[in-house]
Formats: sequence, C-alpha cells, structure tokens
Amino acid sequence: MADQPAANGSALPPTRTPLKLSTAILEAQKLAWAPVAFAVTKAMRDLGVLSAIRKGGRTGRPVAEVVKETGLTEHAVKLMTEASISFGLVEQRERGYAITKVGYFILRDPMTRANMDFVSDVCFAGFQHFQEAAVTGKPAGLRAFGDFMTKFETIYDGLSKLPPDVLKSWLTFDHFYSDAAFPLILPILFRSKPARLLDVGGNTGKFALCCMRYDADVHITIADHPGQLALAKKNAAEAGFGDRLSGHPIDALDPTQQLPRGHDIIWMSQFLVCFSEPEIVSILERARAAMGETTQLWILETFWDKQENDVATYCLHGMSPYFTCMANGNSRVYSDPDFLACIARAGLKVVERHDGIGHGHTMLRCERA
Repeated sequence: MADQPAANGSALPPTRTPLKLSTAILEAQKLAWAPVAFAVTKAMRDLGVLSAIRKGGRTGRPVAEVVKETGLTEHAVKLMTEASISFGLVEQRERGYAITKVGYFILRDPMTRANMDFVSDVCFAGFQHFQEAAVTGKPAGLRAFGDFMTKFETIYDGLSKLPPDVLKSWLTFDHFYSDAAFPLILPILFRSKPARLLDVGGNTGKFALCCMRYDADVHITIADHPGQLALAKKNAAEAGFGDRLSGHPIDALDPTQQLPRGHDIIWMSQFLVCFSEPEIVSILERARAAMGETTQLWILETFWDKQENDVATYCLHGMSPYFTCMANGNSRVYSDPDFLACIARAGLKVVERHDGIGHGHTMLRCERA
C-alpha cells in the first residue's frame, strides 16, 4: 500500500512491522541501559581495547594479549569486553574476542566518531537537566559546564567560554555535517556572480573562507555575535582574506536588531534550526526587509522527514533534543512542513529547492511572496 498523505500534505513514514514481545522488551532494556552502553563503548574505543581486539582478526584475540597491549588490568578488559557482547561490539570466538561490524564503525567511522565525541563532551552531563529544559524552555543543560554558563541565554552566546575539549568536539561535529555540503553548494550559489554575500550566523567564518577561495572577487559580511566575529576575522586575516570580510554584530534573538542591506545573497546555513518557530519567523522577516529587488535568500537545513535512510533520520532525531537541552531551550530539528510554514508566515516563498545535498541537507531559495 502506498504511503498515505498526512494532514499537512506530506507523506507519512512507512508503517513498521510490529515487534515480537520478546524483541520489544529487549529494545526497551537497550534504552534503559543506553548511558551505560555509551560509556563502555567510548572507553573501549578510547582505551585502545577495540583496536587491540581487531588485530586478532576473525578468530579473535585472547584477553591476555589485549591486556599486554593496552596496559589495562585483566579485570578492566574482561569487564568491558564481556559487557560489549550484549552491546554488539565484540563476539566470543575460539581464541578470544573478535570485533563486530558495529565495533568497527565505532572505531573507524568518522560520522560515528564525531557524533560520539559530541554526545560525550557537549551533551552527556547536561542531559541530566533535559526534563527541566523541556518544561522551562531554557537550556538547563548548560549548568553542566559551570554555573557561570547559566547567565547565557544560548550556548552560542557562551561558545568561546566552553572548555577547550568541549569546544573542539562542538566545532568538529558542526563542521562534519556542513563541510560535505559546501563543494556541492558553491556552484549553485555563485552561478549568479554575487559581489556581496551576507552570511547570517557565520560562526568561525569557515563557510566565508570557502566562498572567498571559490570566487576571487566576492566580499563577505558575517552577521553574528561579537565573539564569533572576532574569531572569524582572525581566521580570515590568517588566510589572507582580511580585506574581503566584514562583520555585523547582531543578537538574532532581539527583534529590533536588523540585518544590513545591500547584499546580492543572504545566506543561512544550519542557522535557523537554532531557534524556535516564532524566532525563525522573526529572523526571516528581517531578512525579507534587508532584501533588495534582486537579492536572493538561500537557506541550508536538514529536515528529519526528508532523509534517504533510517541512519540519517535516527541521527537527526538524536540531535534534536540537544537544541532544547543545551543550545537554547526552545528549538529542534524541524520537519519540512513545519519549516516551510515558517517561511510562508514571514512573507516569503520557496522558488528553488535542492534535496539530498551532503549529509541529507536541503537548500532552499526564497523570494518575497
């Protein structure tokens, strides 16, 4: 049977086959013990246990050899590997333990590593406060980094104040999902030969640098918090592009602060996901006010209901609570219909669309409705 249309006009996801009772109970236990499985899995990766076991090949590797290579006690190795049988990382073989395909992806897959480090360093401790964040609409998880972080309304306000290892994992995660899209985006973005591009929420200036390397004449203005602008300008100067980058300090949450006019393109990459629906409408209304007659507004986002496989959808659903608990208290990864409704409420319309860019991104070009 074909998927039935939902009330909002989008197709409903395929109906899943009902689980057997025993399978459902097991899946429930996986969720109940998920934090423990996560902690053990990361230790297996970081302490070299998975790497040592992998060297044993299909026949497996004895515990004694893993102990010798890692320098861990026999107790520690047995504790983690025995638990990891149920966690799906290793299997018992004739000589000892062998790594599974799941264990291999934990060890070698760049996306899994970026996700795991982000969850461990940025989210893990803070999610003790998730229920508070969901109820209050405040990023209560920031308290995990120290009480001083609670003075910031969003994680972005205090990004430069995060511990170095946390900031590194945050940036690695952010760049992993955006960098794959950039080479595919630039030919589309620059086909109109823009002379001036406004990058709203330009962060460290990584996309601005990509643009300036791609086009030798374009001038970029980044609109962001002062702290982020300082870092972006520093990066641009070190790359030799300091004279082609300008900054416009703005707090996007303040509806009285306007975006600068006079740009051929207004660009927002994975920016609007950081805001609630009313805030998205407010930002887009200000973008609309800053548009000239020929200005193009381009938006790059990921929508959980527009992914090509279950892996991508699962990652986005896992990522979504971060925005409420840690980022700002009131946003999430949006569905396509909800996001398009915000665009329409801001007096804009989508005139061009590209799906499936990079890691499941959608690129939208908007004009005044």
